[in-house]
Amino acid sequence: MSTVTITLITLVLYQGVLLGIGFWAKGRTDNTRDFFLGGRNVGPVITALSYGASSSSAWVLLGLTGYFYTTGIVALWILPGIWSGYVVVWLFIGPGLRRAAGQHDLVTLTDYLALGAEGGARKTIVWLAAFMIIFSFSFYVAGQFQGAGTAFVSAFDLPMSVSVLIGASVVLVYTWLGGFWAVSITDAVQAGLMLLVAIILPIAAIVALGGPGAFWHAVTHEAANTNGPGAGTLASIGFVIGSLGIGIGPVGQPQLLTRLMAIDREEDIRRGFVLALGWAVVVFSAMAILGLAARALILPETGASEGVFFALSNSILPGVLAGIVLAAVLSAIMSTADSLLLVAGSAAAHDLGLARRFPRHALLVSRLMTAFLCVAAVMLTLALPASIYGRVLFAWSALGAAFGPLVIAMVMGRPARPAGTIAAMLTGFGLTVVLYLHPNTPGDWLERVLPFVVALGIALMMPKRQQKGTNT
Repeated sequence: MSTVTITLITLVLYQGVLLGIGFWAKGRTDNTRDFFLGGRNVGPVITALSYGASSSSAWVLLGLTGYFYTTGIVALWILPGIWSGYVVVWLFIGPGLRRAAGQHDLVTLTDYLALGAEGGARKTIVWLAAFMIIFSFSFYVAGQFQGAGTAFVSAFDLPMSVSVLIGASVVLVYTWLGGFWAVSITDAVQAGLMLLVAIILPIAAIVALGGPGAFWHAVTHEAANTNGPGAGTLASIGFVIGSLGIGIGPVGQPQLLTRLMAIDREEDIRRGFVLALGWAVVVFSAMAILGLAARALILPETGASEGVFFALSNSILPGVLAGIVLAAVLSAIMSTADSLLLVAGSAAAHDLGLARRFPRHALLVSRLMTAFLCVAAVMLTLALPASIYGRVLFAWSALGAAFGPLVIAMVMGRPARPAGTIAAMLTGFGLTVVLYLHPNTPGDWLERVLPFVVALGIALMMPKRQQKGTNT
């Protein structure tokens, strides 16, 4: 059989598994709390693996590999930044967040941010948070759909529009059916597939180079002949700070923090952390190795090179193995957008109260809002094509700066009063947008770090006078 045939068969079988999980999870989804939070009884293994998958996939397999391919060895600064985010979220944020979710019956991150606020202030916080989530996730989901489209184009030579529609349709069906349980389990399966690819491809790339010694020589030779990411010391410092700054983003990501809100017991967080961090070290390191190896195997190009993953796999793997690996990557990318759609749907249906307006049909309203946002993301993908890495990084930075400082302040026992919460959210989000639109920021460190730092300062300088019900 040809590589295309093997890929297609493997892909169809895997998508059948995903849809089967969706139908199974439908039986565990009786209300909006089940749909958006899995009844708050998800185990540590599923939580850890789904956390890793929902924080990664298209931007890691395609975007990050392409980033290492075009940037070179200096891009390694991004890895400790990413791993530090896992440590902060799981060990510093997670226990207090899970405790508060149980004590106050919280469903979304917005519920957590609005704790203690009342009246008009609470309504303002909720509406601002919902707008920021829906706006940012439109770009985030579009990045995932674009990744699925790129994968289908590479595998089957289909038009981008058809490729995006196929990927989005499968994701929507199982998310619609099973909600949080379907998303968590399919993401856990996705994490296993990514781990498989992370083991196979870098090993094959090193072998193609001539072994570990040849790979090490290529990397060290490049390091000795590079002057860094930009001209001058300031640009280099900015690049390093910007790369490390990616690690602060997870503390404000609703799709990640809801995983810890849904874990069965607070005691399970530490066990889940060991698995999640171990997975992240292997997968992210593997994509770094793959991108750096590609620089020696394929002549580096300027601009976005997010197709290098597929170009390399097709050139160094046997036909059968290439088909299986490609199918695994296609499936993984297609199932990434599920948790993003679910959180965006929760912002519209739960936070904005649309589901409460139709109490008899609350679950249906939640599903319809998820479908509507899926359609909007598809339209954005097709109308405004852009770099996968760029789309994801913008949404990651914007939400991280808007919500992360407030989460940190609350876990520290210094929650901001409602006016401080609103000011911090607007400052973090607004500064990120302004700096994102400003060209040629040195190393992008301003966009990733400055908004977060300023918003955190506002949150800590405007503490709540009475920390009633908010000290977690």
